Amino acid sequence: MLIKALYFDLGGVIVRTEDETSRTRLAAEFGMTYAEMDKFVFECETAAMASIGKITEIEHWLDVTRRLKRPESEMPRLRDTFFGGDAVDLDIVNLLRSLRKTHKTGLISNAWDGLRPWIVSQKFDDAFEYMTISAEIGVAKPDARIYQHALEKLGVQASEAVFVDDVEKNIVACEALGMHGVHFKSAEQALADVKILLNTQPGQAGTKQENKEEKLFNRTRREGTLHKSKT
Repeated sequence: MLIKALYFDLGGVIVRTEDETSRTRLAAEFGMTYAEMDKFVFECETAAMASIGKITEIEHWLDVTRRLKRPESEMPRLRDTFFGGDAVDLDIVNLLRSLRKTHKTGLISNAWDGLRPWIVSQKFDDAFEYMTISAEIGVAKPDARIYQHALEKLGVQASEAVFVDDVEKNIVACEALGMHGVHFKSAEQALADVKILLNTQPGQAGTKQENKEEKLFNRTRREGTLHKSKT
């Protein structure tokens, strides 16, 4: 087995809600629990439409604002408060940057059309050779076509790729195509699993690059550096 490419999901993996205070307060403002507010924003018709590019992210948030019975002028506050506790895991980002020297790296994310400019604004688009974003291609995980698109863009076979995602059905779907899935439960666990897959490759043991990657993996698992995102 030769792993040539590593793909990561974004939300729940590279970007995680590490501080629930902001979203919890927003939920309380509307008589909801944290889970109810999460569902209100993410599990609705406009969210699904935005995820495949049928409407824009702004249109989705305007719909959320209307359903909360607030004037449209409050949309930026509601959106920014909702995402206020999100943080970028810079150790994972820096690991991906380093791995680009020996592997192809990609993003596979179910996300709205604002994701690419947001990643660019946060200055970690260089961690990926190619970003597959559902809103841009009109298909979302766990549909097999989104994985096939990502594989084609990096020019690799499914058996040559690893995919890390926090949603189990997305891992099941990628494995059905022959990819190596890693179900993200924590940064330490997921990176340890990725490391095992990379270390099973023939002819890799003892190389300078492997030793460097070993140090990066160990540092990532030890430090867990997070950077508060500015959504």
